[in-house]
Amino acid sequence: MTDNVYLIDSSIYVFRAWFTVPDSVVNQANEPVNAVYGFADFVYQFLQQAKPKYVAFTFDESLKSSFRNEMFPEYKANRDPAPIELKRQFKYCREFIEALGICEIGSPHYEADDLIGTLATRMRNQGHPITILSADKDLAQLITEDDIFWNFAKGERNSIPQIKKKFGVYPNQIADQLAIAGDTADNIPGVPGIGMATAAKLLNKFSSLDELLRNIHKVSEMKIRGAKRIQGLLADHEEELLLYKKLTEIHCEVELDDSVTLKRNMPDFTMLNDLFEVLNFGEFRREKWMRFLKAA
Repeated sequence: MTDNVYLIDSSIYVFRAWFTVPDSVVNQANEPVNAVYGFADFVYQFLQQAKPKYVAFTFDESLKSSFRNEMFPEYKANRDPAPIELKRQFKYCREFIEALGICEIGSPHYEADDLIGTLATRMRNQGHPITILSADKDLAQLITEDDIFWNFAKGERNSIPQIKKKFGVYPNQIADQLAIAGDTADNIPGVPGIGMATAAKLLNKFSSLDELLRNIHKVSEMKIRGAKRIQGLLADHEEELLLYKKLTEIHCEVELDDSVTLKRNMPDFTMLNDLFEVLNFGEFRREKWMRFLKAA
């Protein structure tokens, strides 16, 4: 059987650690490294459980420089920029992954989702099933027949049937659903007055946003509450919906350097030990990592 490829939406695990691990955890310079410690613990648990041969950790680099901001300046404008302390810890997290001999990748123009989509497409074309680690519903749109969407914190591994049950639509309809209903997390308005449940009903009738827009005149015939009103709303926001779809759809054709490889390499133990020193890892943490890496 072909090896699974694991693609990790890293930022969500760094943020979770930032909010849950006390900032009394500091490095040699007395700077908080709580997010790094929590993220490293997640990485350790993941590597122990999955034992991946092919893996990549993807990172977001900016909230303001994505190609989506060029199309829609309000995109993610509702989010505060990461504090300087957290940005510094993100740098340590990426260095830690690099020291482990694992691919880490980010882009100032594309989001982590787009990098995951591109790597998933590339590796799927080579015959590998894909497992995506995230709790972000946007990424569920990438799941195909042999893939898994793994919410690591909850221990949930979802394939197409579970995703359909959870969101009311198939993975390949999720970008359309979000375009119609909007996504408050990303500051995408959607059509006012149409939520996720109604968007799901529309997509269960019309398989895609394109088909829905071609058949707006038929929406009033649907046996759903306020069908005539919904038809009017869709007609009034047709142009915006086409834009929102460009925002919610993951771009899977990012040009990546040929040197990007997902096969795990040997850890750089010198770099790792230097990081242990800088991050003020205690003896127990160091020994735990060394035992694990040398046994892998």
